[in-house]
Amino acid sequence: MKAAVLHAQEDLRVEDVPEPTVKPGQVKLRNAYAGICGSDLHAYFDPAGAGLDLENPHPVTGSRLPQILGHEFSGTVVEVGEGVEDVAVGDRVAVFPLYSCGTCAACRRGNTNVCRTIGFHGLTSHGGGMAEYTTIAASMVHRLPENVDLKLAALVEPMAVAWHAVDKTGIAAGQSALIAGAGPIGIGLYFALRARGVDNIVVSEPSADRRAAIAAVGATNVVDPVTQDLAAAVAEATGGDGVDVAFDAAGVGPAVASGLASLAPGGTVLVVALHERTVEIHPTVHLVMGETTITGALGYLPKDYTAVIEAMSQGLYEASDAWISEATIDEVPAVVQDLRAGKRMKVLVRA
Repeated sequence: MKAAVLHAQEDLRVEDVPEPTVKPGQVKLRNAYAGICGSDLHAYFDPAGAGLDLENPHPVTGSRLPQILGHEFSGTVVEVGEGVEDVAVGDRVAVFPLYSCGTCAACRRGNTNVCRTIGFHGLTSHGGGMAEYTTIAASMVHRLPENVDLKLAALVEPMAVAWHAVDKTGIAAGQSALIAGAGPIGIGLYFALRARGVDNIVVSEPSADRRAAIAAVGATNVVDPVTQDLAAAVAEATGGDGVDVAFDAAGVGPAVASGLASLAPGGTVLVVALHERTVEIHPTVHLVMGETTITGALGYLPKDYTAVIEAMSQGLYEASDAWISEATIDEVPAVVQDLRAGKRMKVLVRA
């Protein structure tokens, strides 16, 4: 079968690989769509910076390079292994790709998304979504309602990242938010906030294309922080109070700084983006004087998948051409370069 396979840093090949064989407790999927994620770009360009060890077997999965990529994906069950009872051939599913050890401090507390040795199917595993087929534990698939198609279902994973981040802040209907960064996660934050009844949302994004994309899905208060006055926009939107929660979905220092400057007293900055550089914070100014909270969010839990799929079934998400484009497996190496250069938004690979 055809697959996009990472062999080493900056060595990604499209090649024929053996079709996987289903084992007891697993299902075999005919993959439909797989999203290319920022984590895939980190794995390709800077694996060490993203905390990925490409030299040694993964401590949970035992997998090592070469690695089929694709951890944001959907598919249809074509075969079930021995002992599988709650999933059937023909089921359309979104894949929950997270592997956890089950024994570390995080796992014992139910926080498997921050497992000390976390792994992902399609990043540190035996297969992935950027291939015609994969096999995975039956417990790692979520069946889809009839009105959620496989293209939208491939977005459950990144949308669950954003849903988990919003949920962690406890933001409620009637409150206000700032989103710094209108990439796929920024758009996911917008969808999740709207699903919770939060309508007063300011979006900060320097890219004209990304501003247009988030405006196309409904955002009305979208600001260019380079040429416009973000502080004035926040003040106008909140009657001078500042926002209750500021989300960093950009992964750059100015996003954190602008978030801190935009907060109401007692507000929260949540970082959901990966940063490549350190950010300077003055504890007295940025934390103590406003009783400010700074926190982070990583990944998702099964309940976030369930919530996103339910919200999708209610029509609260869309996979429009405004922010989604498609590619073939053969095009993946070129698309990775395009994404790094900021030339495309969210790309779904047709498997």
